[in-house]
Amino acid sequence: MFEAVILLCLEAAPDSCRQVMVPGYEAAQLATCQSHLATAEALRFNGPADCADQGPVAEFHEIADGVFAHRGIISDADRANKGDVANIAFVLGDTAIAVIDSGGSRLVGEKVYRAIRAKSGLPITHAILTHMHPDHMLGATVFEDAGAQVVGHTNLGRALADRQESYLSSFGGLIGPDFIGTQVPATDIEVAQTLSVDLGGRTLELTAWRQAHTSTDLTVRDSKTGVLFSGDLVFAEHAPALDGSLVGWQSVLDELVSQPASGVVPGHGGPYLPWPQAAAMLQHYLDVLAQETRAAIAAGESLGNAVEHIAEGEAENWQLFDLFNPRNATVAYTELEWE
Repeated sequence: MFEAVILLCLEAAPDSCRQVMVPGYEAAQLATCQSHLATAEALRFNGPADCADQGPVAEFHEIADGVFAHRGIISDADRANKGDVANIAFVLGDTAIAVIDSGGSRLVGEKVYRAIRAKSGLPITHAILTHMHPDHMLGATVFEDAGAQVVGHTNLGRALADRQESYLSSFGGLIGPDFIGTQVPATDIEVAQTLSVDLGGRTLELTAWRQAHTSTDLTVRDSKTGVLFSGDLVFAEHAPALDGSLVGWQSVLDELVSQPASGVVPGHGGPYLPWPQAAAMLQHYLDVLAQETRAAIAAGESLGNAVEHIAEGEAENWQLFDLFNPRNATVAYTELEWE
């Protein structure tokens, strides 16, 4: 299999280059790929385009009929994992395909695109982003280029506009040259409450939530199989990351676990877990975080002292705990001290 690529190099470091895949021109024969590419009117990136052997493909497993999930590495983004640190899924309908989250770099998105194309040539009509964090959305421009509409919470567009420079700088620094070509996607469809996406023979039911893990949390439920895609409203194995409201997250999670599902694809860990059992450990952590934060505030502890011990008893239950828990305690303290 051959695919279209454009060689991109960093202006500040001309020796740092990457062949960026351009979706939609893949073919079994080199000449066919080149013929397709010759008809291209405009590409996202400037530069000489050519055809090359297909690059690496992301690993997916079919967890339910027509539902495929990829397990992200439980790690911070780095040069080794290239930003592949969050779970990703796609759903095949009779007439269309939707991808749910897209990884932490365009390179990851390219690998996901190839995995989808290995299963089906149907149009990829929707790239659904469960929230604003870069590990979940920086691969989405691949699907934009393939013709998909990017779908997210009604707050997503503004959140990405406010954070795009810091996200690109931080993830670019962590990933290095393999980050070349990565851009923040535009949001085409914003969900204020609910939205149904028809893929032919099945619909995806999208729900936008009040402030919880972030201010941009969106869940997806497949009507055909009952699979729930929770984004980071549910963590497994990977330490939770609080970037919104602790009280809001507790409330949203209580509401979410009351809703039926055949299983859940969390934002991290799994990637397919029983529901609602998969939420129990996270609920316990959030309860401990709230209880110990309130106790520290009531005892008159300063923020600096409190964050050194709040929820430390939970450390053995989560990977990357020391990376995320101090921030969680800080966010919780600043929220709860005003109760």
